[in-house]
Amino acid sequence: MEAMSVQIINPRAKMLLRDLEAMNLIQIKKQPSLEVMLAKLRRNEDFMPSLEDITHEVEIVRQSRHERRMQNNY
Repeated sequence: MEAMSVQIINPRAKMLLRDLEAMNLIQIKKQPSLEVMLAKLRRNEDFMPSLEDITHEVEIVRQSRHERRMQNNY
């Protein structure tokens, strides 16, 4: 199975696609709108780390990399 994204320019092409779907040659799926996708992302907002948590993790990684570099140089 292969997935494609198609822009329909001519309304007759939409009719052809519907006919192909009726013959079970293709399956047409609507893509969710931007609003739906944003709602899904925002639903998980409670589990997102805060900016302070992210900054703390980045500083830990930077410090460990710096320590490794210093050990390798000496």
